[in-house]
Amino acid sequence: MIRIAILFSLLTGSLINATFAQDTVAYNLQRNKINSMLAERSARFGQYEESLNARTGIFGFQTKRDIKNSNEILRQVVLHDNNIFTELKVLLDYKDLQFQQVKSNVDHSQMRIDSYKKTIRDLQVKNDELLNYNQKTDKSADYLQLFLALFVISTAVCIFIIYRKNKIIKSKEPQSGIKVL
Repeated sequence: MIRIAILFSLLTGSLINATFAQDTVAYNLQRNKINSMLAERSARFGQYEESLNARTGIFGFQTKRDIKNSNEILRQVVLHDNNIFTELKVLLDYKDLQFQQVKSNVDHSQMRIDSYKKTIRDLQVKNDELLNYNQKTDKSADYLQLFLALFVISTAVCIFIIYRKNKIIKSKEPQSGIKVL
């Protein structure tokens, strides 16, 4: 029974670790995805900075086309930021899930520890009861041996007394050939 419980605990632990490892891999992939998106955003924002400095108009002024181009790049940066926020939400959900798993594992482990403590306490109480019972049976066995020894001695004494009386009676009887019953 204990072997089955240990086997079940090991199997459950390995499954939890495998699930946790998958979540960690998914978390790292999501983190890498966000990091690449942030690098892409930095590059686009650099393009926006360049477009703000672009002056293709007469006397070095910006044209409408330059401003539209800058606004389009800025709009793409904002859309990309929205995508980054969405992916960050997914990443935070992974983090919350991991936190919940760790909390669940801690609660489960604490429950198991409490159960083990209770089992140990129960076994100690049972052990104490068995030790007390063993001491009582040892005392009763000692008394039984004492009574048995007294019984044997008293029986031996009684047999000896009866033997002596028979011997005395036989010695007092006449030595004739006729016996009276």
